[in-house]
Amino acid sequence: MSNETLVQVEHLTRYYSLTCAVNDVSFELAKGEVMGFLGPNGAGKSSTMQMITGNLAPSGGKIAIAGRDLLDRPRQAKQAIGYLPERPPVYRELTVNEYLQYCARLNRIPRKQISKAVGKATERCNLGEVGRRLIGNLSKGFQQRVGIAQAIIHNPAVVILDEPTVGLDPIQIREIRSLICELGREHGIILSTHILPEVQATCNRVQIIHRGKLVFSDSTAGMTQQLTTNSMLAVFQNTPPRDQLLQINGVDRVESLEDGRTRIHYKDTDPAEAVVEQAVSRGWRLTELTPERRTLEQIFIELTCSEPAPLESAA
Repeated sequence: MSNETLVQVEHLTRYYSLTCAVNDVSFELAKGEVMGFLGPNGAGKSSTMQMITGNLAPSGGKIAIAGRDLLDRPRQAKQAIGYLPERPPVYRELTVNEYLQYCARLNRIPRKQISKAVGKATERCNLGEVGRRLIGNLSKGFQQRVGIAQAIIHNPAVVILDEPTVGLDPIQIREIRSLICELGREHGIILSTHILPEVQATCNRVQIIHRGKLVFSDSTAGMTQQLTTNSMLAVFQNTPPRDQLLQINGVDRVESLEDGRTRIHYKDTDPAEAVVEQAVSRGWRLTELTPERRTLEQIFIELTCSEPAPLESAA
């Protein structure tokens, strides 16, 4: 991953009358990063995306795209952005090649370079076999690929994708996710989505916005640490007394669950090995010992169903 900063957002704020939709949001995106941008409806996610793409003026703050200030040099900054809205802006009555040639001209690609740009975009998005077909006759998955192709036709530094897999079947979703990962090697990607498994499958950075504030900002590695819990689930054929489990070094608390399992909480020292040793020596007949992990969905709900409290980035 490159250290080159492609998006720099500082103290971004947006008011609608007296309502603060985006409140002092700051973050950076580097080349090679795929950042998942999450938030419930009304959290300020769409407003933030619109400001980054230059479609909405901020009430305060600064946005720089590839080193170009979006307010002072809007044309130059926007040239470094490729954008796929939730509904791809495709013309159904054009063929794929005709549409991409049109998009190339919109992005001021020199006439002599248009054919090469279209060829590269269609190759990267695997559209070669449908280049002469009408967009209106393509499946939704292929139309989504055409939308991504128009976003990268001018080889922008930053690619912003808004809900790129909504309405696709599982095979199409897997193909689009693979394409996003491939694009992430050469660009900086911002992926706005409500599909949490998509973030875990494609992103190496995660941000969650709630009530206009960033409440989570971390790398995927940092997020994995957030998912880890200090508890494990055990199944015994001869369930031991609670006081015997509490005597094991590291065990802090024990819960008996309705399904017959036992939840063992610990603080600093993982007692798994000691639990196994005691189970063998005391004849508890341990049949399962599984570390517990939270899901991204659980973290998302915890952060967005309470008052926002911004977290510092660990990366």
